[in-house]
Amino acid sequence: MIRRPVAWVVAVVLFVEALGVAMLNWIMGDLVDAQNMSLAGLDPDAMSMSSKIGGVVFGLYFALCALVALLVAVRDRQPAGLGRILLISAAVVHGLLSAVAWALIGLPQSFFMAVMLGLIVLVLVTYDERRGPVAPEPHDTPGPGGPEEPEGPREAGGAPLTSPPAPTTP
Repeated sequence: MIRRPVAWVVAVVLFVEALGVAMLNWIMGDLVDAQNMSLAGLDPDAMSMSSKIGGVVFGLYFALCALVALLVAVRDRQPAGLGRILLISAAVVHGLLSAVAWALIGLPQSFFMAVMLGLIVLVLVTYDERRGPVAPEPHDTPGPGGPEEPEGPREAGGAPLTSPPAPTTP
């Protein structure tokens, strides 16, 4: 049974998004090359190649983020280290793309990016810090002589805290 399906959804959508971004940039590079377009005197071959390279790099980035989300879903644990950084950066990218999409493309595309931002953030915050079985509380398992009395507060060195000496009057 899948306990948290959000990570599975994020992984699948990020894989599809990686493929879509790479394919879109590749097609744009082919269009620039076929029409021999130039922008401010730039070489059309350089523009075409940079579009294709950028699409592949961005597609691999999203694929790597999808792999992290897939590992989160399979392991049912929160991401740590580089995986957490990748998912946070993917959330930031989706937030920025949502704003740009709203301004340039339209509301439905912006809404998709905002939903992806929310799903990625949900993956990041729904898993707790525990990474294994929780140790039982000391009062739940009595020792051989019965339940132990709770200890008082202690100093940094382990000695019990004592009240300061009473003031003396001369």
